[in-house]
Amino acid sequence: MPHPIINIADVELAPYPSGNSPKGPAAERFDARMGRFSAQLGATKLGYNITAVPPGKRAFPFHCHHFNEEMFFVIEGTGEVRFGKEHHPIRAGDVIACPPGGPERAHQIINTGTVELRYLAVSTKETPEICEYPDTGKYAVMAEFPPGEDGSPQGFRIVSKPDMSVGYWDEE
Repeated sequence: MPHPIINIADVELAPYPSGNSPKGPAAERFDARMGRFSAQLGATKLGYNITAVPPGKRAFPFHCHHFNEEMFFVIEGTGEVRFGKEHHPIRAGDVIACPPGGPERAHQIINTGTVELRYLAVSTKETPEICEYPDTGKYAVMAEFPPGEDGSPQGFRIVSKPDMSVGYWDEE
C-alpha cells in the first residue's frame, strides 16, 4: 500500500508532457510545470497536483467541466481567476472552488504577478468528462480506463468544435 503522506516540497514538477506543449501563438500565453501525485498516495477518487505558472502566463485555456469539480489552493504568488464573466484577484492562502457546470462556471487561473504562481489543484476523477472552452467554442470529451496489461494509461481524448462533427451513420 502506498504511503498516504507527501510533502508538497517533495513533489517534482515537470513541463507539459511531450507532444502536449502549447504551440504557435498559444505558447506566448500558456506555460506551466506540474507534479501529479495522487497515485503516489493511493488516491482513487481525487486527483492532486501542484502547478507552477510563470509571470504573465496561464496553465490552461478558459474552460468548464460538466462532471468534475475542482478546488485550487494558492500556495505562493498572486494572480487572478476568471470565473464565468468575472475576474477576481488571488493570492497565497486563497481557496478557489470550481463546481461543475456550463460556461457560467468556466474558469482559468492567470499569473498577473511578478513571481511564479504555485497552487495545489484537487479534482474529482469522474470519467468520461466533457469540457467546454467558451473563448474558442471548442469542446473535449475525455475518458480514462484501467491501465493496460503493461501498466500504461488507457483512454481517449477528442477535442473538436460542434460544426466539425461527423454524423452517427457517416461512412457506415
